[in-house]
Amino acid sequence: MKARVVLEKGQRLDDPGTVATGRCLCGAVRYEVRGPMRDVLICHCVECRRSGGHVGAYTAVDRGDLALVEQRGLRWFDSPDSDLDARRGFCAECGSSLFWDSPGRATISIAAGTLDGPTGLRTAGHWYISQAGDYYRLADDGLPRRSRGGGNESDVTSLEMR
Repeated sequence: MKARVVLEKGQRLDDPGTVATGRCLCGAVRYEVRGPMRDVLICHCVECRRSGGHVGAYTAVDRGDLALVEQRGLRWFDSPDSDLDARRGFCAECGSSLFWDSPGRATISIAAGTLDGPTGLRTAGHWYISQAGDYYRLADDGLPRRSRGGGNESDVTSLEMR
């Protein structure tokens, strides 16, 4: 696992300590990732589909490794049916879905599509396939599938961090 690097004041985004950057569609929310990212999980739950219009694709980082560079548009709302009392972060100016956060976890999830590429990440599995929409078929991609989510931190953090 890569060691966590904290950026010093005035350090540029292209310095080796910054692993990745990302933003919403309009730029009112921008962030930096300063540590390893978990590979991407595809979530088929009803809440992810409703908040983003289709499945959710999320990586995750240790909380301390996510730095908000611009947050004027960031708003949080509680996910009403979350098994983990999660909340979702979105941009109030353009509507981009950005983050999924369960307060009891050591990590915070980032919508993979909001990362600036290339990321070097890969898809690691499908979660909540029991809630998949009836308008699409799950790809026969050979990836692990779970009827529900991981349920505990070890199920999520055991995935490789890059």
